[in-house]
Amino acid sequence: MTLVLGIDPGSRITGYGVVRDIGRGCEYVASGCIRTGSGALDERLKAVFRGVSEVIAQYGPVTMGIEQVFMARNADSALKLGQARGAAIVAAAEAGLEFGEYTATQVKQALVGTGAASKEQVQMMVMQLLRLTSKPQIDASDALAIALCHAHHRQGLIPHGLLGARRRSGRLRL
Repeated sequence: MTLVLGIDPGSRITGYGVVRDIGRGCEYVASGCIRTGSGALDERLKAVFRGVSEVIAQYGPVTMGIEQVFMARNADSALKLGQARGAAIVAAAEAGLEFGEYTATQVKQALVGTGAASKEQVQMMVMQLLRLTSKPQIDASDALAIALCHAHHRQGLIPHGLLGARRRSGRLRL
């Protein structure tokens, strides 16, 4: 059983999700948001680093999945997102975690079966796969989706296209 951390980076809100990879699927452990406020960027980046470090210290994951930066219309926003992502990666590196990077499209494809899925569709699939009775906050839900994607990538299901195929046929229980 491996604990997997998923990070949905943001300069104002960074979502995190922790799942236990039990080999035949994953179990929910924890999720939440690191809120950095609206202060100076350097203070927000420190808050991301400290928050991710605290999550790692509290739950003890051995591996982490993180969303890759996408190039948005606003280059300044993309740069800030990349810096928040870097703060989270440094926290993981300091703790000795291995990590994998996934585009939003890869995460959506792995969980929902289409890279064009909405955030709400991803959230509903996260709830179903982890048997959650209430909706997690959207940033936490995205982080749990990244953790699930990373867990399945580590099992070798995503590169071979097996996750979506088995899920659709109903044989794979996560």
